[in-house]
This record gives sequence, structure tokens and C-alpha cells, in this order.
Amino acid sequence: MTITSILVVYVVVWFLTLFVVLPLNVRSQSEDGSIVPGTPGSAPTDPMIRTKLKWVTLVATLIWAALCAFIQWGGLTIHDIDIWGRM
Repeated sequence: MTITSILVVYVVVWFLTLFVVLPLNVRSQSEDGSIVPGTPGSAPTDPMIRTKLKWVTLVATLIWAALCAFIQWGGLTIHDIDIWGRM
């Protein structure tokens, strides 16, 4: 794997992990009963972005390392995922 492909795999895994983690443990303003004027009731009261970003980075790094090791040591090749037989 080249450095570019390693970085691309990490970015893709990081963003996928982020989109999975973002909606977890979010309480809306209407659930808490404290709606700030000018905002919708579905807006989160405390989205905990810093905590989620730390967890996303940790989990994504572990998934990325396992995925890169699997690819690097020959567990998965381009010929394995070539479903049309063009390679």
C-alpha cells in the first residue's frame, strides 16, 4: 500500500466511524424541557463533540490498523474483490 492509499483508508474509516457515533447519546432540547429561543426543539442540548471526536479517533485508528494489516499481509487482494473477472 502506498502512503496515499493508507491515508485515504484512514479518512474513510474515520468519517464512517464519526457518522455512526454522532447520533449516540444525544438528548434534544424538547426532551430536557429547556428550549433556547430561536432554536428548534430537536436541537441537541449537549452534543459532546469533543468526547465523541476522541472516541471516534481511537476506534477508527484501531479499525484502520486492523484493516491495513489485513490488506498488507495478503489477506485481501484486488483479485479477491474482482466480481466480474476483469483482472
